[in-house]
Amino acid sequence: MSEVIVIGGGLAGLAAAAALGSAGHSVTLFEGRPFPGGRATSYEIGTATEAELIDNCQHILLRCCGNLLDFYRRLGVEKDIEFHREFTFIEPGGQSSVLKSGVLPAPAHFTEAFVKLTFLTLGEKIAVGRALLAMEGEKDRADLDRITMLDWLREKKQPAQAIERFWRQILVSAINEELDGMAASHGLQVFRLGFLARKDAYHMGIPNVPLGELYSSEIWKRFGNVQLHLRTPITRVNIENDRVRSVVAGGPEGEREHSADFYISAVSFERIPAVIPGLAIDVSPFAHSPITGIHLWFDRAITNLPHATLLDRTIQWMFNKRDGRYLQLVVSASRSLVEMPRAEVIALALRELREFFPAVADAKLEKAHVVKEIRATFSAKPGLEPLRPVAKTAVSNLFLAGDWTRSGWPSTMEGAVRSGHIAAEAVAEAAGQRAKFLIPDIA
Repeated sequence: MSEVIVIGGGLAGLAAAAALGSAGHSVTLFEGRPFPGGRATSYEIGTATEAELIDNCQHILLRCCGNLLDFYRRLGVEKDIEFHREFTFIEPGGQSSVLKSGVLPAPAHFTEAFVKLTFLTLGEKIAVGRALLAMEGEKDRADLDRITMLDWLREKKQPAQAIERFWRQILVSAINEELDGMAASHGLQVFRLGFLARKDAYHMGIPNVPLGELYSSEIWKRFGNVQLHLRTPITRVNIENDRVRSVVAGGPEGEREHSADFYISAVSFERIPAVIPGLAIDVSPFAHSPITGIHLWFDRAITNLPHATLLDRTIQWMFNKRDGRYLQLVVSASRSLVEMPRAEVIALALRELREFFPAVADAKLEKAHVVKEIRATFSAKPGLEPLRPVAKTAVSNLFLAGDWTRSGWPSTMEGAVRSGHIAAEAVAEAAGQRAKFLIPDIA
């Protein structure tokens, strides 16, 4: 079997390492941070005596995320994902509605719950239903990557409140981009795969352990042929005669050169020019979209809901992390918060939470933490899909992975893992091995 070096320990790199390791290849992964997981990880905050392990931001998956679930199975951590079958929508003032599958088969399985939603009028529900029914016939349209999701919704005559309270509420959180900034192809994909394809496809998986524990160094010991080197960034990739000759890794002991048969770059797009200057890939069309996570600890329980999506306000999601006293709030595509001071972000969160959970008014905020992931994802804008690079490069033994590459998905955990599986298949093929790692999307 071959020796493979993976550059980058985010989900794409980890997925490639796990797939190749399970197929018998010897894999060495280099990651500059002191922990694996990239933008989906955990770290400690607070003092040495009162340390708190938190996720940088709440990450979730759906049952339609076949590659991510396969990755968790390879690591033996699938038991640490708890699936939920109900989505609670809360309006300012506290009125709530629940979206869940009913007795009808897919794609009509939400009909019973949809009829009972209080945050849409009957006319708005009928309009949304018409658009959902139109999706299957739209999947082969040639222009869906060139128009925005908002263009498509207006084309389908969606009322303004339905756009804001239903379509935007779901899609901005799923794709981390505003409706007028995301390609319609991505928006339709979310609904076709996550909501319409199968009755259980929408089930939301939430890790019941800190994200970092899903791929900690201890877990990788099950792979005797996979080694992770943390705090060891790759600073240079040496290319000669259209092949990678070696990589140079930094670290506590200084720079060292390493070589292998094959190489996978799983770094983010903005790092490509510095790390692999010899690779002719134009990353200028790519831009970032931020996510903000707001962690709040109260002196008493605020809610007994495990999670809820909050309508008509800046805060989009609430996750109950511990006993209703520790809540994590998420704002996707959070450009309005990037320059806002920490104290103002917390004040905004508390002000909005009171509109949904009255107990906040009488509770004492014991501590708070704000995480602004400025480079959380790439912006899934129209026209970008053809520019996303494939796994194979002009350098014969170098392959690309990363959520920004052409995975078939937008910038999500599933997209990142898909890219890792695609790159691993390309390495296996180059090594003369027939291996299938990519899990096809559900029909």
